[in-house]
Amino acid sequence: MPALVETRTSGPPTLQTRTRLRLIAASPSLWRVVEPDGRVIGHLQEVAQAGAIRFRARRYSPAAHAFRDLGDFWSADDAVECLVFAR
Repeated sequence: MPALVETRTSGPPTLQTRTRLRLIAASPSLWRVVEPDGRVIGHLQEVAQAGAIRFRARRYSPAAHAFRDLGDFWSADDAVECLVFAR
């Protein structure tokens, strides 16, 4: 477990590395990850695990007509980075 675990109370997490991407609220703990042109590349979901906050990267699979979890991450930046590279 990293030395600094992000704990939040409300609003979207702040992205440190991919500032061109935006997070748009879809529900209280779920955000759409959106390109500057408005294209949604996936979802970022906040998940409480072992008393800490983790971030789940989710991508829609048209073939399955469902979302596919790509993984849980300790930072929102890492989860979003996974969505970017999973294209």
